Amino acid sequence: MSEALNELGAHIEAKRGDSVLSYAVVNDELTVIVTPSSIVDFVEFLKTDRMCKFSTLIDITAVDYPSRGKRFEMVYHFLSMYQNHRIRVKFGVREEETVASIIDVYPASNWFEREVFDMFGILFTGHPDLRRILTDYGFRGHPLRKDFPTTGYTEVRYDEVEKRVIYEPVSLVQEYRQFDFLSPWEGAQYVLPGDEKKEEGA
Repeated sequence: MSEALNELGAHIEAKRGDSVLSYAVVNDELTVIVTPSSIVDFVEFLKTDRMCKFSTLIDITAVDYPSRGKRFEMVYHFLSMYQNHRIRVKFGVREEETVASIIDVYPASNWFEREVFDMFGILFTGHPDLRRILTDYGFRGHPLRKDFPTTGYTEVRYDEVEKRVIYEPVSLVQEYRQFDFLSPWEGAQYVLPGDEKKEEGA
């Protein structure tokens, strides 16, 4: 499998040297790093080239690396049912940069790109309906960014008296902030392994 993927990677690099920065086969998986500006032309090549025929878009996601200059890494997964291959395409994006939508090549990217926008805040140019898809109306922030608080900013609950959904700012009690992570039981007495040896030696 690795040999076939290496041949495929070399073919893609030879044909699209203008787009491909590097490729690697690790654990029988082909990953190609491309330039962000070429993503639409590149995926069209993957779909139409007779050696590739990546007809199916499996997923689009991103990874947040806050310490990097190019904070986000876009990740695309494709499947060729004709050649029985999979490929991962990646490139880095700065926080203020936009990414070209591939919806004209793969219509299935519609909801994937909306999800990336919702979770990471990455904007896709050329998308016909770029709005949140997983979070609620009026939601603040992007939950899969590393700097997003695990508790969120707003608490949502149903009020039986008012018979409606109530939105309130999250307020954390001090006990929650200083949780000791040893036991969920308040006032529990901890007996750690090895403590009995101390008693024997006393």
